[in-house]
Amino acid sequence: QVQLVESGGGLVQTGGSLRLSCAASGSPFTLQIMGWYRQSPGKQRELVASLTSGGTARYADSVEDRFTISRHNAKNTVDLEMNNLKPEDTAVYYCNARRTITPTYNFWGQGTQVTVSS
Repeated sequence: QVQLVESGGGLVQTGGSLRLSCAASGSPFTLQIMGWYRQSPGKQRELVASLTSGGTARYADSVEDRFTISRHNAKNTVDLEMNNLKPEDTAVYYCNARRTITPTYNFWGQGTQVTVSS
């Protein structure tokens, strides 16, 4: 069973920066897709950014020019550098690891709170 552990959340002012990190344990293989989702009260969980083991990145339109995702394949870690943070970025951020081809899997971290004050 793969476990994902996030770190790096916190409180920051508008325009500030934070870096989230996620480390996966329990997988003998490089995880196919690692990424970050977020969920704020009353809203559905949404993709923030993802990165395949081959280097293909995907970003939500709302963060594309401000956030950068990176990963270390051999260590199965993924980071999210968040710059120019806005109050609407406030949410619980979840690390995710998934595989889209058989055998599939979909693992989640416990979440880390990011709060951006105005």
